[in-house]
Amino acid sequence: MWRYLVGAGGALLLVVAGLFLFRGSASTGNSLPKAPVAAIASETEQDVPGEPPSAAAKTREQKRFDRIDKDKNDGISKDEFFALRRKLFARLDTDRDGKLSFEEWSVKAVERFAGADKDKSGVLTRAEFATTAVKRKPKPRCVCAPAGAKAQTPAAQDAADDSEG
Repeated sequence: MWRYLVGAGGALLLVVAGLFLFRGSASTGNSLPKAPVAAIASETEQDVPGEPPSAAAKTREQKRFDRIDKDKNDGISKDEFFALRRKLFARLDTDRDGKLSFEEWSVKAVERFAGADKDKSGVLTRAEFATTAVKRKPKPRCVCAPAGAKAQTPAAQDAADDSEG
């Protein structure tokens, strides 16, 4: 029983100490001086252009909607919706029988396999399989300066590197 009383007393002491620390470290005063109003007014009048730049008029979804809405009546009919699907189906149905075989449907994969199989054995070796990997664009390298350092352009950084060494 005495353990519970000691634990409760310790918890109460921690709460009280926390309140004192919290109130002691919080500052209520504003440490930044106010900027002169005249200086701000003169700077804003010179630097602000007449019209703010405007965003793009149409979003991606609006452009997609407009591509499908062929008669431009702000509505997509069933025929308009399925016209794109029919066009894509017709492109894949190479033998024009109205049915997609697995080979027709997976034509890109079949072409990739055939292109990678250099010895035309019907089996991909490890070296041949490595050529089927998707080629990804490299991410651009960050040329940002570390926090606290002056920002430099890549050309200025190269010139600084040349002068050091």
